[in-house]
Amino acid sequence: GMSDQQFSAHNLAELHTHRSEKWRGFADDVLPLPVAEMDFPVAEPIKALLTEMVAHSDLGYLGPIPELGLGFKKFAAERWNWTVDEKQVRAATDVGVAVVEILRVFTKPGDSILISSPVYHNFYTWINETKLTLVDAPFERTGDEATNPWVINWPSIEKAYTSGIKVHLLCSPHNPLGFIYTKQDLLKIVALAKKHNVLVISDEIHAPLTFPGETFVPILTLGADAESVSVTVTAASKGWNIAGLKCAIIISQNAEMNSKLANLAPAMHYRASLLGGFATAVAFADSGVWLDTVIAQLDHNRHLIKKLLAEKLPTVRYHIPQNSYLAWLDLDSLHLGADPSITLIERGRVAFSPGHAFGKQCDQYVRLNFATSPEIITEAIDRIARAI
Repeated sequence: GMSDQQFSAHNLAELHTHRSEKWRGFADDVLPLPVAEMDFPVAEPIKALLTEMVAHSDLGYLGPIPELGLGFKKFAAERWNWTVDEKQVRAATDVGVAVVEILRVFTKPGDSILISSPVYHNFYTWINETKLTLVDAPFERTGDEATNPWVINWPSIEKAYTSGIKVHLLCSPHNPLGFIYTKQDLLKIVALAKKHNVLVISDEIHAPLTFPGETFVPILTLGADAESVSVTVTAASKGWNIAGLKCAIIISQNAEMNSKLANLAPAMHYRASLLGGFATAVAFADSGVWLDTVIAQLDHNRHLIKKLLAEKLPTVRYHIPQNSYLAWLDLDSLHLGADPSITLIERGRVAFSPGHAFGKQCDQYVRLNFATSPEIITEAIDRIARAI
């Protein structure tokens, strides 16, 4: 089947029939590359399961689902050598709901939470929703595109811990920077969290999309201290493009953290969807071949962008990501105004995520979603070139 070989993204005409936010958010003549969803056909095992459930009118509430923990356990063991306790895998509606519900258990309004900008824009949404006080230890810009141009500012992180934060919210691997925290990075964070009694929530949603030759380290593989301070939140929604099915998972790895998480709202489980829960289980357990096929296509695409920019927009800065399908483009040299994303919609009829949504210091950046065909990527870069 389609899972076993190279396959193509849907063409533009087909994509325009899609009902998702990505394809309904803009006028028809705008090429939309902002929302983090993929333009690829769904994995056969997921498609077969959903088709079967619909055919049998099996569309009720989500109840017991041992398959979810077992599916993730299988995937984590195969990909990351991580032995997950399937009994400590909980369902939630999506990663945002999972984080918000964990924050409600571990914090009260006014408590401080640490992030490092630029970061996934919904981190700000969740912090506002739980009425926490944002502490930002921004990444430092090195300006060197050969290595990661953004580095962790450790003095700033240590200062935040000393100031009395309750939670450190990590995007690991990182959206939009496309980098993977090293084992050393994570061990430093764990040591700080242990010393200062801080909860680390690791959003690992992009982890399945790690490129060959790169090593992703789940925080809960780092031993007893990590287990005592960390909770992982993830989903199959990014890796297998099933965000619309509504299911995420929360993972803990020791008895004490597990018992703290027992204070999560019991209704949280039932707010995930039946289709999402079972599709997630099948994604993790049986859809690895499809995932590897997608990663190969994304691997091609991330290098294609470098090549196209070198040819057509040589002053645009772009560091090839280690993970996932988000290109973080510095358009400062193109002088496209206060918000380049708006100028590009107006003049180029191409849409990206605006950099300022991820961090106010990044207003000249845009985030390009390259989980699509090489043709669409080429057209997108052409449209930027036409807009200047």
